[in-house]
Amino acid sequence: MSERTASDERPTVLLCVTGCIAAYKSCEIVRLLQKRDVRVKVLMSEHATKFVGPTTFRALTHEKVAVGLFDDPEDPIHHISLAQEADLVLVAPATANVIAKMATGIADDLLSTTLLATPAPILVAPAMNAGMWRAAATRENMETLHRRGVAVVGPGSGYLACGDVDEGRLADPDEIVARTLEMLGRTSALAGERVLITAGPTYEPIDPVRFIGNRSSGKMGIALAAAAHAEGAEVTLVLGPTAEPAPSGVTVVRVETAAEMRDAAVSAFADATIAICAAAVADYRPLMVSDHKLKKSEQPLNVIELTETEDILATLSAEKGARRVIGFAAETDRLLEHACAKLAAKGCDAIVANDVSRADSTFGSDTNKVWWVTAGGTEELPLLSKRELAYEILHRAVR
Repeated sequence: MSERTASDERPTVLLCVTGCIAAYKSCEIVRLLQKRDVRVKVLMSEHATKFVGPTTFRALTHEKVAVGLFDDPEDPIHHISLAQEADLVLVAPATANVIAKMATGIADDLLSTTLLATPAPILVAPAMNAGMWRAAATRENMETLHRRGVAVVGPGSGYLACGDVDEGRLADPDEIVARTLEMLGRTSALAGERVLITAGPTYEPIDPVRFIGNRSSGKMGIALAAAAHAEGAEVTLVLGPTAEPAPSGVTVVRVETAAEMRDAAVSAFADATIAICAAAVADYRPLMVSDHKLKKSEQPLNVIELTETEDILATLSAEKGARRVIGFAAETDRLLEHACAKLAAKGCDAIVANDVSRADSTFGSDTNKVWWVTAGGTEELPLLSKRELAYEILHRAVR
């Protein structure tokens, strides 16, 4: 296992993982911190190991993973060495039980003794059932931690393990990492940038109940917005109709049609330094829109006259000047040929060419297989999660 050396100037975050179903998200927190050149050591409660095994974190960090008070024979006072080594202690997820221990000073295992002993700043990311979060005891414990200077991120609202949709959900890993980097005083790669991102489909109405649309989920654009925020940018997300939750910390403009998306994008682009057009905008809209539901008996729907929608990518590219504009091309065949043609026609700086004919790279999938296409050539990227791909795109966008 690797150990910190005198020449290792990376900040060290001690990630304390507690017994919560959201513990699996701590793996993503590790990876995101590592991408920002942060050394991560992991300390787990005994209950946390029932959700994620220490072997997983050892593989991710290449560091020893601490669990028990007496599990390291080479370090008989393990809680003190861990407490002193950290530049910041991050408790994510933080259960109601661990929060109560922190507030009352209980130190009955390695995790709680380390938290009590550390001189480092502490950031807590609560995660629990909504009833537990709202309980008077938890509220009082959180107030106690706040008075002592413990920082808190979240919780958010959303789908909980118990089946409720309510408050108590662990904050998004990007949000947790952004707050961690802020507390470490790290300069973010996109600090000072104002990023516009379009995402999701557009719906072009035929009548009040029917529309022309596509299968875009908005996941890629939402991942880009979350990653840009985590990297320190001021983000505006113009989001078409989707069931996917928007990330916290960004300005979200909800739209439905291509015309609405164009107006919102043009308005936001006035102050933006980078634009990434990840939305799957409908190419056509009905020329005439009925103000009432069309019945089979009054007008056949086998012929709908269409007209082209607004070209958002070309519009922004024409006004970009020295700014960077990135587009997407979702294709099912002749991927690079179509992407290169789109790059030339739209006048943008790069195209992310996405092969949506693949099951692992289509609308709604959690991974993407893409090529980065510029006037200088093409670069094939490996199959990546959309979260990982978001960082790859952003790093190329600011080169």
